[in-house]
Amino acid sequence: MSVRPWRDIVRRQSRQIMVGNVPVGGDAPISVQTMTNTVTADARATIDQIRRCEDAGADIIRVSCPDVESTTALRQIVRAARVPIVADIHFHYKRALEAADAGAACLRINPGNIGSEARVQEVVNAAKANGCSMRIGVNAGSLEKDLLEKYGEPCPDALVESALDHIKLLQDHDFHEFKVAVKASDLFLAVAAYQQLAEQVDCPLHLGITEAGGFVGGTVKSSIGIGSLLWFGIGDTIRVSLSAEPEEEVRVGFEILKALGIRNRGVRVVSCPSCARQGFDVIRTVQTLEDRLSHIRTPMSLSVLGCVVNGPGEARETDIGITGGGAGKHMVYLSGVTDHHVADGDMIEHIVKLVEAKAAEIEAGEAEEMQAAE
Repeated sequence: MSVRPWRDIVRRQSRQIMVGNVPVGGDAPISVQTMTNTVTADARATIDQIRRCEDAGADIIRVSCPDVESTTALRQIVRAARVPIVADIHFHYKRALEAADAGAACLRINPGNIGSEARVQEVVNAAKANGCSMRIGVNAGSLEKDLLEKYGEPCPDALVESALDHIKLLQDHDFHEFKVAVKASDLFLAVAAYQQLAEQVDCPLHLGITEAGGFVGGTVKSSIGIGSLLWFGIGDTIRVSLSAEPEEEVRVGFEILKALGIRNRGVRVVSCPSCARQGFDVIRTVQTLEDRLSHIRTPMSLSVLGCVVNGPGEARETDIGITGGGAGKHMVYLSGVTDHHVADGDMIEHIVKLVEAKAAEIEAGEAEEMQAAE
């Protein structure tokens, strides 16, 4: 593979914290988060949703804790979860104390919103006692009144000043295990605020474009905003905020990381938009393959091209490729080399088996390398 310097991303150096057993910042992989939308007090429904998010690959999952019923259920939820759970706290400091005691790995909180210095100290003490980290979550939609009066409207300076004020509160109480987000629904505002904050602090940054919208619109906005920041080397963990099921947020998050070559998980599909030259129904084939291959976590690439115009060229760059041919027979490529033909009716099952076999082969090779290293 030739060196491609135009692809290089120089990552901002941040200090590392732990969210449960997941490192965030430093040289740790950029983690993907989501948030449940069930009533947290309904532990069974929340756990079921968490399981779907875990299966989609979520590294960290956040749950809202607005009342004592939620923090009571949190203990059961934390025990059932396979990934660290972040408790989302807003104004009531006692919910933070309860969540920390219930086993939350991290508290999402703005320390300036929970009252007196004594209350901030109580939350810090609870976090330290339970090994919790924190996330300062500044949002353009809920900026402090004094900052809105000072700046007239949400702007990058206002978001950053709010973040720095909250950071100082934690540092003054000798607490340093925190990450920070400065989110806005306006992607230009969010990107500018993150860029500005990144130059002033060394803590890990949690990226997101908040209230981004529905699945299509929100995916586009998040991809531009989060993707731009990651391309600049900014960001240590991400959450794609969509008016969609949380497992979809996870899938989009990984697609953003895959597109930038930052973190590969599962099958990366290269496919054409289809046209009259296609030898098979590309759109439906890709939809089916993405669904059938969603269980694959091993990184690999699959090209699905409808005809021979670009098919062979794309197949040379992927692990497995299929290019539409005539008379209902299509060419299969393995490791970029033409290998055999497959009939139209057998194509889906055949490609699924090839991908699964390739994944098993890669996993076996990695296991052998680990054994040899030991």
